[in-house]
Amino acid sequence: MQISDFLFPKEKVAYIISSATMQEALEKLEQSQYTAIPVIDGEGKYIGTLSEGDLFWKMKNTPGLSFQNLDIIKVHEIKRRIHNECVSINAHLEDMLHLAADQNFVPVVDDNQVFIGIIRRKDIIEYYTNNITD
Repeated sequence: MQISDFLFPKEKVAYIISSATMQEALEKLEQSQYTAIPVIDGEGKYIGTLSEGDLFWKMKNTPGLSFQNLDIIKVHEIKRRIHNECVSINAHLEDMLHLAADQNFVPVVDDNQVFIGIIRRKDIIEYYTNNITD
C-alpha cells in the first residue's frame, strides 16, 4: 500500500490560488461545500489551507470590510489559523497516516513541492473498515 493508492487528484479537488480574492475563496468554499480548501501559489506549490474561520476572522478584524468589498483582499493576505501539513507522494504510508489523524485531509505534493491532490481521512477510514478482518 502506497500514498498514491489513496490520492484524490488535483483535478477533482477544490483549491484556491493565493492571488485570488477573498470573494473568490468564499464562492469556492460555498460551491464545494467544504469548510477548508488547499491554497497553492502561482507555481502550483502548496502553501497552506484556507478555512471558513480564516475568512470570518479576516472580516471581523478588518475595519470597513463587508460582503460588498471582499474583492479588495487577496487570499495570501488572510492569516491562516490552521496549518495542514503536506506529505510527499514518495513518503512512507505511516507519515501520511500520522498527519491524517489530526487533519480532515492531507495535501500531497510531488518532489518539487507542487500540489498534486489530497488524501481524505474519510477514504482512509473506509479502506480500513472494508479491509480489516478479525
